[in-house]
Amino acid sequence: MKDIDLNNLDLSSIGAWPMPIKAALIVVIAIIVLAAGYFLDTQKQLEELENSRTKEISLKKDFEAKQAKAVQLDAYKKQMEEMKLSFGAMLRQLPSKTEVEDLLVDISQTGLSSGIEFQLFQPEAERQIEFYAELPIKIKMTGNYHQFGRFVSGIAALPRIVTLHNIAITGGKEGKLTMDVQAKTYRYLDEAEISAARQKAKKSKKRRR
Repeated sequence: MKDIDLNNLDLSSIGAWPMPIKAALIVVIAIIVLAAGYFLDTQKQLEELENSRTKEISLKKDFEAKQAKAVQLDAYKKQMEEMKLSFGAMLRQLPSKTEVEDLLVDISQTGLSSGIEFQLFQPEAERQIEFYAELPIKIKMTGNYHQFGRFVSGIAALPRIVTLHNIAITGGKEGKLTMDVQAKTYRYLDEAEISAARQKAKKSKKRRR
């Protein structure tokens, strides 16, 4: 290699070059080809392979999650049936539109049988919430703690759902107490009312847009 003058090499007669020079040239060309192949093709394939591996891991986790749900499908179905039964039982505790007046009478009678005196018994505007309606009742009554306790117990014992809110008790004349409370009773909406409520909600959304 020391006796070879690189300046005297002729590219048109590469076949006549000394073997060491030709070997070195082949090695250089091979390196260039391999590098070009890596950057032009292999690198992209490696990136795609890595992406495929990442996607495979994600799909595997998704499959395992779905498989776990599939294994629990029967348990979910059973739970759903139990929830439907529970929901049905709760729904039956809500009066229909025609029964609300009777329920208001029941609340009033519960108060009178407890020995309290009503100063105010005022049903307020009904408010619809999804599949049911809420009817607040503003109540003001006088009595003593025992009578108030009997009233609250009587309300809890009613077959229909009635809740008491914002209870405030103040002292009065002759040892009597005054209790202000908001009672709320509920009724389920029939199909026509639910449909009307949904239509109203859709129109409201369109107006906002």
